[in-house]
Amino acid sequence: MKFSLKGKTAIVTGGGSGIGKAISLTLAGQGALVHILDLSLEDTKITLKEIEDQGGKAIAHCCNVANQKEVKNTIESISDTIDILVNNAGIAHIGNLEETAEADMDRIYDVNIKGVYNCMYAVIGKMKAKGGVILNMASIASTVGITDRFAYSMSKGAVLTMTYSVAKDYLNYGIRCNSISPARIHTPFVDGFINKNYPGKEKEMFENLSKTQPIGRMGTPEEVANLALYLCSDESSFITGTDFPIDGGFIKLNG
Repeated sequence: MKFSLKGKTAIVTGGGSGIGKAISLTLAGQGALVHILDLSLEDTKITLKEIEDQGGKAIAHCCNVANQKEVKNTIESISDTIDILVNNAGIAHIGNLEETAEADMDRIYDVNIKGVYNCMYAVIGKMKAKGGVILNMASIASTVGITDRFAYSMSKGAVLTMTYSVAKDYLNYGIRCNSISPARIHTPFVDGFINKNYPGKEKEMFENLSKTQPIGRMGTPEEVANLALYLCSDESSFITGTDFPIDGGFIKLNG
């Protein structure tokens, strides 16, 4: 079976909802034992049930990726062997430079940058023995300017360059490190943002946001998960140090 992950142990951060949930379901569906790291075990219950219903295996761990001690202890408790790490956990902030307070910068840094660092730092020693795959969730904001995303863009640019650095430094250990850069993906976060900020105009705003992608619609979490599966599988063994936009043409066709 192509893209089989049987016998592999995977960690997915922020795997309880949205893109992380789709990735967890997809990796488990291909045979991986998936360990979901999330702030709330309550948020992971539906994901775990869906994985079990499809015959897969997953375990949830309450863990704040911004806390290095928590991350280290959690990953130490999982297994001596980690084959796959998907750094998906992240938070957003809307605002330009003047609308970004110091507290906003600290909050974004702690989760989106330090959280990715913490998880890679905790697994790299385990992976050095027999190789492994690290997949980081970057963003189109890593490479192109996005209005009112100052802090978020800063953090995703860091994710992209951390990806390149780890790919270079650990090439000789058989560790591959890549990133995915989604454009707008239809997740519960998008629905919540629209409902909160545009009451009574939800349908109109959803259509407007969808049209910002040249392809004419938002992506789905499952489409991102399918790309993640490929990059985590042995079928992509010749790929490392690369960012993969999944953006409906946003980066190249929006001019």
